[in-house]
Amino acid sequence: MEQLWGLLQGAKRLSPGPSQTTYKHVESTQQGRLQEEEEDREEVAEPSAHFCPMELRGPEPLGSRPGRQNLGLWAAAGRRATPYLVLMALLIFTGAFLLGYVAFRGSCQACGDDVLVVSEDANYETSPDSHQGTLYWSDLQAMFLRHLGEGSLEDIIRQTSLRKRVAGSAGMAVLAQDIRAALLRRKLDHVWTDTHYVGMQFPDRAHPNTLHWVDAAGEPREQLTLEDPDVYCPYSATGNATGELVYAHYGRPEDLQHLRARGVEPTGRLLLVRLGLISFAQKVASAQDFGARGVLIYPDPADFSQDSHKPRLSSHRAVYGHVHLGTGDPYTPGFPSFNQTQFPPVQSSGLPSIPAQPVSADIASLLLRKLKGPVTPQEWQGRLPGSPYRLGPGPGLQLGVNNHRVSTPINNIFGCIEGRSEPDHYVVIGAQRDAWGPGAAKSAVGTAILLELVRTFSSMVSNGFRPRRSLLFISWDGGDFGSVGSTEWLEGYLSLLHLKAVVYVSLDNAVLGDDKFHAKTSPLLISLIENILKQVDSPNHSGQTLYEQVAFNNHSWDAEVIQPLPMDSSAYSFTAFAGVPAVEFSFVEDGQAYPFLHTKEDTYDNLHKMLQGRLPAVAQAVAQLTGQLLIRLSHDHLLPLDFGRYGDVVLRHISSLNEFSGDLKARGLTLQWVYSARGDYIRAAEKLRKEIYNSEESDERLMRMYNVRIMRVEFYFLSQYVSPTNSPFRHIFLGRGDHTLGALLDHVRLLRSNGSKALGPASSGVAPILAFQESHFRRQLALLTWTLQGAANALSGDVWNIDNNF
Repeated sequence: MEQLWGLLQGAKRLSPGPSQTTYKHVESTQQGRLQEEEEDREEVAEPSAHFCPMELRGPEPLGSRPGRQNLGLWAAAGRRATPYLVLMALLIFTGAFLLGYVAFRGSCQACGDDVLVVSEDANYETSPDSHQGTLYWSDLQAMFLRHLGEGSLEDIIRQTSLRKRVAGSAGMAVLAQDIRAALLRRKLDHVWTDTHYVGMQFPDRAHPNTLHWVDAAGEPREQLTLEDPDVYCPYSATGNATGELVYAHYGRPEDLQHLRARGVEPTGRLLLVRLGLISFAQKVASAQDFGARGVLIYPDPADFSQDSHKPRLSSHRAVYGHVHLGTGDPYTPGFPSFNQTQFPPVQSSGLPSIPAQPVSADIASLLLRKLKGPVTPQEWQGRLPGSPYRLGPGPGLQLGVNNHRVSTPINNIFGCIEGRSEPDHYVVIGAQRDAWGPGAAKSAVGTAILLELVRTFSSMVSNGFRPRRSLLFISWDGGDFGSVGSTEWLEGYLSLLHLKAVVYVSLDNAVLGDDKFHAKTSPLLISLIENILKQVDSPNHSGQTLYEQVAFNNHSWDAEVIQPLPMDSSAYSFTAFAGVPAVEFSFVEDGQAYPFLHTKEDTYDNLHKMLQGRLPAVAQAVAQLTGQLLIRLSHDHLLPLDFGRYGDVVLRHISSLNEFSGDLKARGLTLQWVYSARGDYIRAAEKLRKEIYNSEESDERLMRMYNVRIMRVEFYFLSQYVSPTNSPFRHIFLGRGDHTLGALLDHVRLLRSNGSKALGPASSGVAPILAFQESHFRRQLALLTWTLQGAANALSGDVWNIDNNF
């Protein structure tokens, strides 16, 4: 470069003054030729007004005219400089190109770029807000955390827990109006209310539920006083049930099998079972399946924290819980309860036919002391005072349940921030609003986080953020009766939501402790959750992220954190019924349950004491985690759902089936069809992944096409071969019924059980089967295989892209 500069300076010195090239008419026999003439002059000549045919002539020999020597030196310098100039231009161009490419590929997509929205009916419209600047992920993250920090979660939790808000009550109606007003103040794009008229059970105050000792003839004698007549089991069968008492641990199928193995028959008796491990509905379903006449459910101190610094549940408190083995209004199964529309008089198959009643630890202690028979196994022993627990039987009891059904209006409140380029795709966030008691942990925390997220995202929109997809915030009613509000909404809009709902995020039961973090979720969200956990600080381990906290003593973080969706979660219906991937986050105590859930002692003060003052920090961590998850789901060009995960899920289940391959082969049966379907799904997932990798994110039409295929993966696992009214939970992995992989596994296990175990509602939701049936197995295998194969075909895209070996 120094040599080039020197040549240029030398040429400049040799040039005496400014020069001008003119074109001059040449008189010759060939008309119209040009002569290029270099004239050195001090003043610029006036251009000729007359133009003639001209010729551009090359330079004359050196020395032919004055000044030609200077021109020659200039030309020589130019020839020497040309390679350097070309090289410099190439370097500048290459550097600028690489810098621009890296900046483009590394950016979080622009929040306000002009994009093309492609709707389902192929209509096109341009986004109106197309002049905002680019917001990167770090910008959005910082904006979200800044606005979130301005709120006061703790105050909202305290104020909400002080309000009486049983579903259908006057207090709930007032709270619903306040929630709606709060959403309207945030100037969301849409705010509205859905009202449903549902059947609910409530205690009959004129005829409270009772418990009596009975004599040898079965006549009621002394009454055992139930301390709180308001505590009951919604959807219990009504009437009287009489029988000897038997202690059945947690009331699981394996517990009842153990009773039979010890010579204590549960059939025809009342069962006393402990709270925990499985839901009230599952306990009652198991008891009914084994022929019991009724169930009493109590809280045992052994299942809660023994830390003297933490509050404990009073021994005279019973725990509330519904016993419908399902979700939604059990008197309109599969149909929405809009406008008091009358449907055929059909009841949910999940309604029990035996009565159930909660009792306190004090009542349970009194009952246990009356039991005779063998001493229970050590792991069945609890912490109630008195002699060691015995299996029974004991004296006769009569349980009387007099609950009555009431048609009750419930209100779901909605608020929406419309998406910029995919407004017809919804990221849904919901929290239960109602509570049987104070409900601080049950619903006040979730309601507070929901309102805080609404405020935060509204503020972000005012400061330039606009999500690509719509954010739908929902406050549910009727949650304590089995996710009634959310399920009725799904039933009412099922044909729409399975096409438009991307993900559901539940805020229920978000803070039940602070020792461990759990995510009950669809497999599609596991990878995204892992990524977000690495960006949220732990609320009780300073200097660590949540991911570092859960992975510290665990080689596999997901084994510690990830759990399947339980039926008593509002997220369950979204996935198992509607085919929408869902997640519910919870902070919990290490190995011990939160003792006040569903009791009158679930107050703000008890929750605050249980967390030893860390409630605000833990609630803030849940809000941060949820908010960043929502940003990714609503903002990324490509939906961050790991559609390949289900290949691993199928493989795990197939490994369980492989154990019985020899038994099946001996009967001329094979699982090869399932293996082939799984292989096709894995190939389809890998093919889609490669297509996405080789595509451009800037192609809006292509990205939308990929997103539609990705967001419907969960729906593909709903069996199309069973009726939604007969088997509402059609998901082959998470659902209940004969079509599920769990039902197939239960059936195959009968090959080695010699009929000693029966399948029933408590295991996989199917009618009892006492022995292996080949024809039934073939039908189950077909239901499972073709659903899995259909998922593989759908993931492949167009029919001409399907490449399988089935």
